[in-house]
Amino acid sequence: MPLEPYVNFSRDEWARLRASTPLTLSEADLAELQGLNEQLSIREVVEVYLPLSRLLTLHIAATRELERVTDRFLGKTVARSPYILGVAGSVAVGKSTTSRVLAALLARWPEHPRVDLVTTDGFLHANHVLEAKGLMARKGFPESYDLRRLLAFVADLKAGAPEVSAPVYSHLVYDIVPGQFQTIRQPDILILEGLNVLQGGDRQPEDAARLFVSDSFDFSIYVDAAETHVKGWFLQRFQRLRETAFRDPKSYFRKYAELSHEEALAFAGRVWDDINGANLRENILPTRNRAHLILSKGADHGVEGVRLRRL
Repeated sequence: MPLEPYVNFSRDEWARLRASTPLTLSEADLAELQGLNEQLSIREVVEVYLPLSRLLTLHIAATRELERVTDRFLGKTVARSPYILGVAGSVAVGKSTTSRVLAALLARWPEHPRVDLVTTDGFLHANHVLEAKGLMARKGFPESYDLRRLLAFVADLKAGAPEVSAPVYSHLVYDIVPGQFQTIRQPDILILEGLNVLQGGDRQPEDAARLFVSDSFDFSIYVDAAETHVKGWFLQRFQRLRETAFRDPKSYFRKYAELSHEEALAFAGRVWDDINGANLRENILPTRNRAHLILSKGADHGVEGVRLRRL
């Protein structure tokens, strides 16, 4: 029988791997970190994210030791690059909350206090470019991103550039914000979160030099759940946004705030089926088994199990 590439843990088994890792987040911290329509509890942090932060800290320490070995071999100190952690998963699955919680926990470890979080939303092509290419209905699909710019951003980070900038995306206006940038200055850890960050593929002989963002990851996480659950969370989130952010006069989705409950639900269902669900099935889910670790969620948004890739 072929070996299973992952070691599977129940939530209870995973929670025991926390060891003596201290809890450094309060209830008030969690209220700021959790996403819309998610209820993130202290128990979830203790049982899921504290063991994960411990694992990542051990991985980072081992990576730094390898860098020191290389320095000794070369007889000189090479500029240290950030440890890059990729977080992938569907729209509405909770990957942004996972990224924010990990950033907060990792920044509280004394070994690596400088942690930055960047989402790949900023590397989407601007709406006018997507419209010119006929890709507005494919927003979030791999072809809707400025991959050359994203690859250059990650390459500069890995090369130890003193300062690297990422474009800023506004979910309110549903577009890139002209002239605004997030500046990254040599962090200890960089968390890169996005739908398709685990994209890869078989390189053909004529395409052997092709690079993927995931080539630069030191560790990667896929946030997983059954599509039926994720679709339900998306529909719930759409309804909440309809009652809140969509009512802002500057919102790109202002016109949907006045729909009836039934009309809004039908519209959101079509968006899921034609765009977000299709992207999940065609592009995102096929990358799941490229992750070093998979967080498997149940219907209540809570993590039920963890799969850790064998070395």
